[in-house]
Amino acid sequence: MNMNQQKPITLLICALGGEGGGVLTEWLVDIALASGYAAQSTSIPGVAQRTGATTYYLEVFPVPLSELQGRRPVFSLNPVPGALDGIVSSELLESARQVGSGMSSPERTLVISSSSRTFTTAERMVPGDGRTDNAPLLQALQSHSRSTQVFDMAEMAKDCGTVVSAVMLGAIAGSGLFPFARQAYESVILHGGKGAEASLRGFDRAFAQVSTQQAQAALVSRLLSDQELLAPVSRALEADLALKFPVQVHAMLALGHARMLDYQGRAYADLYVQRLQQVLRAEQQADPAGAQAYATTREMARWLALWMAFDDIVRVADLKSSASRWQRVRGEVKVGSDDLLQVYDHFKPGAPEFAALLPASLAARVMRWDRQRVAKGKSPWALPLKVGSHSVFGMLSLRLLASLKWLRVRGSRFATEQALIAQWLQGVVEGTQTHWQLGHEIALCGRLIKGYGSTNERGKDNLLHMLNHLAQGPAPEAAAQAIAAARTAALDDDAGKALDATLIAHGAPARPVKAQPIRWMPKPRSHANGGRGA
Repeated sequence: MNMNQQKPITLLICALGGEGGGVLTEWLVDIALASGYAAQSTSIPGVAQRTGATTYYLEVFPVPLSELQGRRPVFSLNPVPGALDGIVSSELLESARQVGSGMSSPERTLVISSSSRTFTTAERMVPGDGRTDNAPLLQALQSHSRSTQVFDMAEMAKDCGTVVSAVMLGAIAGSGLFPFARQAYESVILHGGKGAEASLRGFDRAFAQVSTQQAQAALVSRLLSDQELLAPVSRALEADLALKFPVQVHAMLALGHARMLDYQGRAYADLYVQRLQQVLRAEQQADPAGAQAYATTREMARWLALWMAFDDIVRVADLKSSASRWQRVRGEVKVGSDDLLQVYDHFKPGAPEFAALLPASLAARVMRWDRQRVAKGKSPWALPLKVGSHSVFGMLSLRLLASLKWLRVRGSRFATEQALIAQWLQGVVEGTQTHWQLGHEIALCGRLIKGYGSTNERGKDNLLHMLNHLAQGPAPEAAAQAIAAARTAALDDDAGKALDATLIAHGAPARPVKAQPIRWMPKPRSHANGGRGA
C-alpha cells in the first residue's frame, strides 16, 4: 500500500458550549482506534458569544494500521480551508460562519448542520425582531458544499431525551464519511454508562435521517444521470403531464413517472398517472383553493411509485446489471486503469420469488409444496446462486432475467399487488372526499410498504387493518388522528406491540395473531460407545 496515494479523511466539528463537542470527538477517536485506524484530534477554542463556540478537528487515515507495515501517517494540527471532507455543526449560524471562512469546498465538503438557532448578542440587542433570516444561511451552505444534510438536531435530541452530541454522532455515521461499521459507533455509546439508552435513540434517529436523505439524493442523481432513460421521457412530461397536475406535484411526479417507465413501460406509467389523477380530483374537491398545496397528491406520487415498482427477481436482476451500477461500483472501489475488477452477486431466491412470476393456479401449487416441506421439518426451499456480473455469462444471465418484464404482469404477485394498491387508493380517494386530513393521513400510510419478505407483508397487513378499522369512523378528524398515531406506532416498533396498543386505544381491534408452523426436530441418537445422549 502506497501511503502517498492516500489522504486522511478530515472532519471539522463545530459545537457551542455545553453541547458535548469534546465528547463527540473522543468518541470518534475511540471508534477509529477500536476499528484499527490511525486518528488524531485537536480543539480550537472560539469566541464567547452564544456560550462559546469551540471547533474540533479530526483526521482519520482510511487505511487500517495492519496494512501499513509498521509505518504511521503524519497528521495536521489545524484544518486547511477548502480541504475538509466534512463539517458537522450543532447550530445553523455556526455552520454558515465556517462556510463563510472558506472552510467548505463545493467539490469536496459534506456539510451536516442543525437547522436550530442560538441567537447572538447582536440579535438579542435589537428592540424588535433581530433574528437573522435562515434562508440566506441555508443558501450559503448549499452553494459552498458538495452536499448538505440539514435537520433540527436540538429538537431530535430533546425528543430522544439525550444530548445533541449523540445525534451528531448518528449523523456522521449515517453519512458514511468514515470507514467504520455501525456497530463500532453503537459500541462506544454503550460504554458511556448512564444515559446510553437515550443516546442510542438519538443516534438511531439521526442515522436514519441522514442515510435516508442520502439514499434519496443518490436515487435522484441516478435517475437524472441516466440519459438513456430520462432524456426522451422528460420532454414528454413537460408536454403532457405538466398541464394535468399543479406545479407543486411536478418534481415528485417526474421521478415517479420515470420510475414506472423504467420498471414496466409506457402502459404502466399511464396507469400510475391515472391513479394519481383520481387523488388529485378528490383533493381539488376537498380543497378547492389549494390551501394545502396539494400535499396529498404529492405524497401519493411518492409512495404510489414506490409500491407500484415493488421488488421482485426481475427488478433485482435489472438493477444489478445496469450500466450505472457498474460505474458506481468502479468509482467506489477506485479502479485504476491497470486494475482488474471482478464482481460477484449472491442471490438466494425461494419458492415465493419463483411463484410470483407464475399464474395464480401454478403459484398456489408451488407455495403449497413449499409449505408441506416446512411441515415435515425441512427448511423452506431456496436456490443459492453466485453470479459473476463481470463475466459475459453472468451478465447475460442477469439481462435475460431482467428481460422477463412481460412475464411479471402475468404473475400472481403482480395481480395481488395491484389489488392491494387499488384498495389503498380507494381509501385515499374516499378519505379525501370525506375530510382532507383523513385522506392525507391514509396517503402517508404508503410509508408502511417497504423492504421485502416478511417485512413487506407485515407492512401491507398493517395498512389494510388501519383501512378496515380506523378509516371508517363517524368522526373523520378523529379517524385521521387515529391513523396518524397507528402509523407512527407501526414504524417505531417492528414487533407490533405499540401498534396493537394504539389500535385498542382508538377503539379498533388488535391485529389477528397469525398461525406459525411448529417444526418438530428429531431427537439426536446417543453414541453407542459412551457418547453423550441428547
